[in-house]
Amino acid sequence: MLIASFSFALVGACTRILRDSVSSVEIVFFRNLIGVLFIGYSVFKRPLVQKGGKPLLLVFRGVIGTVALYTFFYSITTIGLAEAITYQQTYPIFIAVFSIFVAGEGLRRNEWLAVLLGFGGICFIFMPQMNGGLLSARNHIIGISNAILTGFAYMSIRGLSGYYDTRSIVLSFMISGIVLPLISMLIGQFYDLPSLDFLVAKYVQPQNSDWLWVLVLGIAAVVGQIFLTKAFSYGKAGIISAVGFSNIVFSVIFGVFLGDPSPGTLAFVGIVLVITSGVIISWQAKKK
Repeated sequence: MLIASFSFALVGACTRILRDSVSSVEIVFFRNLIGVLFIGYSVFKRPLVQKGGKPLLLVFRGVIGTVALYTFFYSITTIGLAEAITYQQTYPIFIAVFSIFVAGEGLRRNEWLAVLLGFGGICFIFMPQMNGGLLSARNHIIGISNAILTGFAYMSIRGLSGYYDTRSIVLSFMISGIVLPLISMLIGQFYDLPSLDFLVAKYVQPQNSDWLWVLVLGIAAVVGQIFLTKAFSYGKAGIISAVGFSNIVFSVIFGVFLGDPSPGTLAFVGIVLVITSGVIISWQAKKK
């Protein structure tokens, strides 16, 4: 899980490096194009074994996961690496809340405490941004929306896991992550939509070293996914999920090295609250 967390933080670092060269929409495209080659080869070597039966949910998982990537990469390019990944890591909080309404699952007292701590952490990170004006607030709202979309995407995996090969679920995500950015960039060639720049952007040819970082980003994403799967196969889910929050620590380090300002006192408190919240939810999930 530490390797997976480091890999995902490296994906974020590459995105941060590429932000002045290519759009976040383009990064989504390349990230999935490289990934689908690896998964496609795996399917070629070992055919899928599945019963299927939920095609609409499979498509939903692909689309919602892709839109989540749009918001994730965009937030890295606008608000900084540490804050963006901290927002992204709040998805267990939203899953816990969604489970009440979607799955009818009640929350224990400790889980409610974790949810409140998590939302408190989000507020500590978000509220100082209000002083930066509407644009700063908008970018942080997009960052928070990533966690909400990620929560929905992960919940859809629960409904698909008994019907599809894991690689089918990943492929639905990656194929959607190729098709939707192509549509976005096609629209971007003809229309300039500043208010939707996190969804629509013009294609810009990567130059020189950009290709190296694109390749590193794609490979790191695949490595992270592989080791994430292995971690949950070999270890207890609660402990593994808790270790996964090391992603935030790696991201803070990468962000500082890449020139992002160190998180302020309130943001640091918010990060600690988010990590604490996620660990509590992870341990409570282990007990169910």
